[in-house]
Amino acid sequence: MTSNEYDYLRKLLKDRSGLVLSADKQYLVESRLLPIARRLGLTKLSELVPKLKVPGAEPLIVEVVEAMTTNESFFFRDKVPFDHFRETVVPALLAARAQERRIRIWCAAASTGQEPYSIAMCVKEMAAKLAGWRIEIIGTDLSVEVLEKAKAGVYSQFEVQRGLPINMLVKYFVQSGETWQIAPELRAMVQYRPLNLLVDFAHLGNFDVIFCRNVLIYFDQPTKIDVLVRLARITPADGFLMLGAAETVVGLTDTFRPVPERRGLCVPTKGDAKAAPAKPKAPESPRLAVAAGGR
Repeated sequence: MTSNEYDYLRKLLKDRSGLVLSADKQYLVESRLLPIARRLGLTKLSELVPKLKVPGAEPLIVEVVEAMTTNESFFFRDKVPFDHFRETVVPALLAARAQERRIRIWCAAASTGQEPYSIAMCVKEMAAKLAGWRIEIIGTDLSVEVLEKAKAGVYSQFEVQRGLPINMLVKYFVQSGETWQIAPELRAMVQYRPLNLLVDFAHLGNFDVIFCRNVLIYFDQPTKIDVLVRLARITPADGFLMLGAAETVVGLTDTFRPVPERRGLCVPTKGDAKAAPAKPKAPESPRLAVAAGGR
């Protein structure tokens, strides 16, 4: 693959998914896209690039983008965000939403469903406190393929052993041969939709809690700022944003501020008298016609 062909793929991936690849990541592109090229009867990756440029190539472009996006996920990943959810977020929202008794939660990179189902299990474990409350969990992702797996809620022995406490496995899963399926009542708690974070997501409405973990690390700085600014627009002043362990709002935007001693947890600065004025908004990412959505 020539440098021009690699640059074309880098730009395509950046425009479609926000994924930023450095010049030395050509090996990663080749390892993930060669199976697609071979399925099409091509002998090398350079022959795939012209096929992405012809009219009607949209399904192939979507397949390429999905092959390149990272869908690593496991139950109760990093543990800390779920502690924050139980110990800080839910108690605060129980007080703030006592009138409407409704909480909306968005997992902005749901992948194969482990994160939203982990949240659903947390909600189930807090059933006594949340009795009579309406809890809505929305999971979105760029990849339609991983969302189909999430909807099915079927996981291998290896997948359920990653982060899932044994008592949760016994309580909320049913074993079928070598796989485990999450209980129907938990599957019913989560709605899955394809979505690309680079395009407008205001139509989803406002959310009291947004989990957007391990997504921003793949974006360049203008894209990070753009996504954070738009997330702030759909987060109420008393809502919460949960980022990954390696992610931060510091130095990017003043629309959110970190919660002291709560790693990864942020709150909007709306109505915060101590907040600095928001920085100028980065240019909007182009609204791209993508059949899939997500990271």
